[in-house]
Amino acid sequence: MIVLDSGLGGISVVRALRHAQPALPITYVADTAGFPYGERSAQAITARAHALVQLLLNRYPASPIVLACNTLSTLCLEPLRAAFDVPFVGTVPAVKTAAQQSISRRFTLLATPNTATSSYSRELIAQFASSCVVDTYGAPHLAHMAEAMMLGDTVSDDALLSELAPAFIDDARGKTDSIVLGCTHYPLIREALMRVAPWPITWIDSGSAIAKRALSLTDIPLTPAGAYVTANADVERYRNVFVREGFETVAAITLS
Repeated sequence: MIVLDSGLGGISVVRALRHAQPALPITYVADTAGFPYGERSAQAITARAHALVQLLLNRYPASPIVLACNTLSTLCLEPLRAAFDVPFVGTVPAVKTAAQQSISRRFTLLATPNTATSSYSRELIAQFASSCVVDTYGAPHLAHMAEAMMLGDTVSDDALLSELAPAFIDDARGKTDSIVLGCTHYPLIREALMRVAPWPITWIDSGSAIAKRALSLTDIPLTPAGAYVTANADVERYRNVFVREGFETVAAITLS
């Protein structure tokens, strides 16, 4: 099974997959040369995703691909399904779960700018959360902060709080009681987000649901277990993270 993300965010999905099926061979691809997607146009992301998937399927034909990235899923899932005859599993923000669980009937979809403003997210909210007040916040730097923290860099609590604060609202329409983590990077720093949050809330992500859907695919062709980055210079920079996450090999796979 191939897990594709802009960077390390898909590790949250890998953890859920391994929790459910520890022996599953996973090929992880971090598009580090394209990271962060939040700074790219929808057209550029779609073109890059198409090229990456073509490259991967040349190596691993018929492999199911998990788009372990909310931005990739909201912008590219349907075009990729139309272009390639392999199963794709997208990453859907857990808006339905939040609407079912929210006590105050007000929650925030915390995502990258592209995901927060996408028609896909608007349709999810309209379909599953019409009885709630749903605030959408496209955090401009949070995915980058999470990537940096996973790589061992220091991000101050003040910087995290400044980035997170707009997701918390308390006004005449109600008080935020839960946050949908609409980027797979965010669950990786959940403890840090909890630490700086202005008040206690429920944090909701879709990692387990994505894993369940991916593992429901029958006759999954086995791919070699390993991790790839898309910039040669990132092999050593990312190696320790991938080894820590159980990937024995780390190499580069580059777009021409």
